[in-house]
Amino acid sequence: MKFDRFEDILVWQKAKQLTIKCYELFAESKDWGFKDQILRASVSIMNNIAEGFERKSNNEFKQFLFVAKGSCGEVRSMIILANDLKKINQTQYTELFNLSEEISKMLSSLIKKL
Repeated sequence: MKFDRFEDILVWQKAKQLTIKCYELFAESKDWGFKDQILRASVSIMNNIAEGFERKSNNEFKQFLFVAKGSCGEVRSMIILANDLKKINQTQYTELFNLSEEISKMLSSLIKKL
């Protein structure tokens, strides 16, 4: 597996997609604490993938992928809470939950390959 740029890594692309969806869904939210937490955690996924890749060391990359995976779990937890608090509808919940789960699995796979 060889990537020339972090932008070529499929899991980074998926993490960016998740981040954009979170920004769109919570754009009008007045619950600033909740909004800030889920947005920061979603951005953390994609940024840790990017930062780890740029370190040009498999060991460091792997460490950043573990951090990204932790942030992905945080986003999934916030998605569950958003659903329970009726901040999102069932369709939005399913889409975000499934995407976050897919990203988590992809990160695990990439970590194993490194």
